[in-house]
Amino acid sequence: LRLGRGEVLALLGDNGAGKSTLMKILTGFHQPTSGTLHIDGEPVTLQSVMHARSLGIEPVYQDLALVDELSVFRNMFLQREITRGGALRILDDRAMRRAAASHLERMGVNVPSVDVEISKLSGGQRQAVAVARAVYSDARILLLDEPTAAMGVRESALILDVIRRLKEHSDVSVIIVAHNYAQVFDVCDRINLVQDGRITFDRPTR
Repeated sequence: LRLGRGEVLALLGDNGAGKSTLMKILTGFHQPTSGTLHIDGEPVTLQSVMHARSLGIEPVYQDLALVDELSVFRNMFLQREITRGGALRILDDRAMRRAAASHLERMGVNVPSVDVEISKLSGGQRQAVAVARAVYSDARILLLDEPTAAMGVRESALILDVIRRLKEHSDVSVIIVAHNYAQVFDVCDRINLVQDGRITFDRPTR
């Protein structure tokens, strides 16, 4: 598997082909039994999920890892909260609201308000917030596991628009595990086919 800066790569294959295992290796959750991983040309052994994240590898899973009872802006800054004050640090809600609204606007993610609870959003909006949160955390490589699964046409279009904006306005590289070939041809630069744990097809989408 190879991935260029700012490239959107589709990872295709039947169930059990090895796509999810590969994604878990890239997140540092699984250790590979063979082969090497290089980032910026340097060999890297990912020790953990936190190690992978420290290198800018951010996954967005189907369950999104969002907290339904928290607002959009609090989810955007979950475990990365902005604080102010002296020794007794307190949450700077105003700064987080402002930063969340600005970032979501730049990425073209429309939500009623950054104060609304995540549970009140549609599936497409929730997925878009999860992607925006990963990008805001300085992701260099974004891993999307079937980002439009179980979504309607309208919600899928919202996610695809977010991915297009990433292509146009950032250097974030994206790997998408996908089954919808129409969407793959719409947003992806290159296609890899995984069969029995091996990449058997690697071509530009065009």
